[in-house]
Amino acid sequence: MSTLAVQRRLSLASRSLAAIVGGYAFAHAATAFLTLALPFGRNDRVVTATLLAFVVWCAAAIYAFAAAKAWRVWAILLVGGALLYGTAAVFPELAARA
Repeated sequence: MSTLAVQRRLSLASRSLAAIVGGYAFAHAATAFLTLALPFGRNDRVVTATLLAFVVWCAAAIYAFAAAKAWRVWAILLVGGALLYGTAAVFPELAARA
């Protein structure tokens, strides 16, 4: 098998893993952040954030295959997810508001 074929297969595997695992982690972080940020009642925030997580996951999966470089996909998903989840972890008292 040629080097180009191996590189293409590894890129496809990396993008697939980014779309599935990285997209899930990013959607989870977005849910945690949106639960804090949305201006609704507690139950409505949780339901809305959970439903929006499916949109975020789909968008992350689409981006995983649309981006020019596979490493850029991983960087955006990991750094963006860390920022969203970190914000949610720093301000847990916002989730307890009514």
